[in-house]
Formats: sequence, C-alpha cells, structure tokens
Amino acid sequence: MLLSHGGEPLPATESVARWTVEQVLSLAPDDASRKAGNKLATAGHWSGTGFDGSGAVWGLCKGSGSKPYQTVVDTTGPAYTCSCPSRKFPCKHALGLLLLRASGDGSVPQGEPADWAAQWLTARRGRAEAKQAKQEAAASGEATPGPTDNAAARKRAERRAERVTGGALELEQRLTDLLRGGLATADRAGYALWEETAARMVDAQAPGLAGRVRELGSLPGSGPGWPVRLLEECGLLHLLDTAWLGREGLPDPLAATVRTRVGLPTSAEGPPVRDHWLVLAQYDTPDGRLTTRRIWLYGRGSGRTALLLSFGAMGRAPELALPVGVTIDAELTLYPGGGLRADLGRQFAPPAAPPGTPVPDSPPPGGSTAAALAAYGEALRGDPWLDAWPVTLRDVIPVPSEGGWQLADAESASALPLSSAALSRPGLWKLVALSGGGPVTVFGELGHRGFDPFAAWETGGTGGGGGSGSGSASASAEVTDGTVRLI
Repeated sequence: MLLSHGGEPLPATESVARWTVEQVLSLAPDDASRKAGNKLATAGHWSGTGFDGSGAVWGLCKGSGSKPYQTVVDTTGPAYTCSCPSRKFPCKHALGLLLLRASGDGSVPQGEPADWAAQWLTARRGRAEAKQAKQEAAASGEATPGPTDNAAARKRAERRAERVTGGALELEQRLTDLLRGGLATADRAGYALWEETAARMVDAQAPGLAGRVRELGSLPGSGPGWPVRLLEECGLLHLLDTAWLGREGLPDPLAATVRTRVGLPTSAEGPPVRDHWLVLAQYDTPDGRLTTRRIWLYGRGSGRTALLLSFGAMGRAPELALPVGVTIDAELTLYPGGGLRADLGRQFAPPAAPPGTPVPDSPPPGGSTAAALAAYGEALRGDPWLDAWPVTLRDVIPVPSEGGWQLADAESASALPLSSAALSRPGLWKLVALSGGGPVTVFGELGHRGFDPFAAWETGGTGGGGGSGSGSASASAEVTDGTVRLI
C-alpha cells in the first residue's frame, strides 16, 4: 500500500472547506499525473465516495484488477493513501477523487468514513498524537540526551569533518592540475574523470562537493563560451573548498552556510515562527538520483519568505505537498545560516483562508527590478554559492526581446530577462495572457541565468480571477483563488 503521512492532521472545529480544481492540480507531481487525475474525475470511475467535516475524503476507484483501489485523503495534512502500486504522491486516484470533490456536483456526499478509510485515519491521528507528546517531552527536557550521547555525537561529527577536509584538499589539488593543464583541454578527458572525482567526494562524505563536481563535468563542450563558464564554476568550488578549510575563522552564519554547502546534515533550530503562510509555488527538480520538491511560503504577519524542502528517492515523488494559493496557519522552524530553508511544524488550521486573515490571494509586497537585483546581490554576500533568490516584482510587464522575453518595469526603463527554463514552459503564455500588455505582480527566483517566474497576480486584483476586466485571460491562465500558477 502506498502511504504518505504528509503534514500533521488537525482537530477540526468546523467543516473543512472544499478545495478548488486548480488547488488540487497544483498538488500533482507532474503533468502526466494531472492528465490522469482529470480522466478519473468523473463519477463513473468511483463508488463508495464520501467526505466529512474533519477534512477526510474517501472512495473506491475502478482499476485493471478485480478489486477497486481504496483511496483516502486527509486534506488537513494533506496526506494520502491508496492501494494502487503507484510511487507518486499524490497518485492519480487521489487527484481524481479530490477533483471529483472539487466539482461540487454531489458525487461525493457527506457522511461517516467507511471502515477501511476510518482505520487509516485513526492510525494517522494516533501517530500524530504520539509525535506531539514526544515533542512536548523534548521541549520540557524530559528527553534530553545524556552526556554519553553528546560525546558520541561529537566524535562522529569530528570524524566526518576530517573526511570532508581530506576530500577538500584532494579536490583543491585536482582543480590546480586542471588549471595548470588549461581549461581548453578539459573536454578531451570526458565525463568519466569528473564522475570519478565526484565519487571520491562521496567517499569523503561531502555530497555537496560531489554535486558541484558533477555540474563541472557537464560544462565542457556545452556550447559557445563553455571555458568561461567552467572557470567561473571552478572559482566558486575553490572558494567553497577554502571556506571549509578556514571555517574556524568565519562568522557563525557563513560557517553554517559552508557546512550546508559541502553537504553536512543540519537541523532546524531556534524558536518556531507562527504565521499565516501563503503558499506561493511548488515545483520538483529531479537529478537522476533524487527528486527535490521546493515549496515557497510567505508569512503574512512576519513578512518572511521561507522554503520547505522534501525529497523522494529515484522514481518516487516527495511526500510533502501543499496547494498553491492557500494560506496555512502553522509554525516554521528555520535552519541555521543565511538561507531561507525551514521545517514545517505544527499546523493550527487546515490549508485554507483562516477567518480574520488578509485576503488569501493578495501577493507579497513587491518592488522594482532594480530592488530585486539589489536583494539578490545582498543575498550573495551571505552565500556566494546561491543560484537564485526569491523576489516579488511589482508592476512589471512581460515584453518580447531579442531571442527571448523580459519583465520590464512599468514606470522605468529597467527590465529583467526571463531564464531559458522559463521560456520553454507554457507558464510564459499564462503570464502574457494575465498581463494583456498591462502591469502584473510576479513572484519567482532571480539568478545569474535570469528571472524564473512561478506565480503571478494582476496588479490591483482582489482574487477570483484578478478582478474585473481580466476574467477570460485569468481563467485561461489557471487561476488558483487569484494566484496564477505558472509552474
């Protein structure tokens, strides 16, 4: 049975709101799952369906076998379980069931969960209560590790640091040999040399260094100007090596960033930050060995931007998924260093628009393209190895440029080019449709390759498709409660 625990279930004080179609589709791990889920979003595929006020949705879906697939979704997590063999989270059956529920045509009636659904829901809530009790015990000091445990952990950390240091020294020598021989000859060695070097970094327990070495291996012969790109990446890798070797003299935030960049495990620490977090974007990046899911959040009260990361082994989607465009009342605990990564902690309400909070589809406060560049530059001071930084652009217009597109300030002559990745996705045309030649607000990541847009709002819009005058364009652009999902 496929099982995803997802977030923690919540005590329901009132009936949990039904998700919209676009919120459901934003959970899909890929386009194939969206298409398959849409095909299953008709009553003819289902029997024994139902939902209750606590956020549970269940149903039996016809499959290729004699027995229907048992599908249950807890929307307060969200979390899913299905008896199908899929390794995706959520699977097409969970998506189809939620889409059927989102249609509101009465095909999913309210009632009490079936026995097989109630069994999973009860077990899930029991695990959540046990986890909460364990966290409370740890917070009160009852589960504090003893001196022996701390000493053993320190010894393990010291041994690993020694291995990483050995790997960094070896990598420095290999970079020196590469530069001494000349970058123009780097493409003759082939990828095997880079992969062997990356394997040595894995042996040194420095997966972060290994990943950057593999990226180096993809640059030789990658197109015009590749020696320049290779030299830039070699310089950044050399900087990371020397930063690790001299970490004792670095400021604490930068030292924490260096430890993370070389691949040492870190834990979220410090007091949790409770806020109403708007889900801005969710997307996956597979690298052949691992699929990384990134979820961007914006805190309404704190003004913080935070990043949730979850991982799935090869061929398996990450478990954590949140509908784009909703707001969650939850606690986040930040990781050390200058980054924005956080862990999702206790949730106090289902993913929705809690009473009394700001309009759920209103975007974060944005700025000009010049302000975005300044923010990215400031972030590079704390983490020179950043590929991109989250920014919100206010009052920008997508306009074509030579060989691509750019986002131009409506009130000035400055603009940011869109990245090549953005140009190859259909989200570009959703953005153009929403704009219609007028200013929009766009959230995305700004890096040395350009700006990658993830979500957009019509400037001055108040939800439900961005306000009057943009209904048809917004509807064709996959509006999620006023948020246009571009990925």
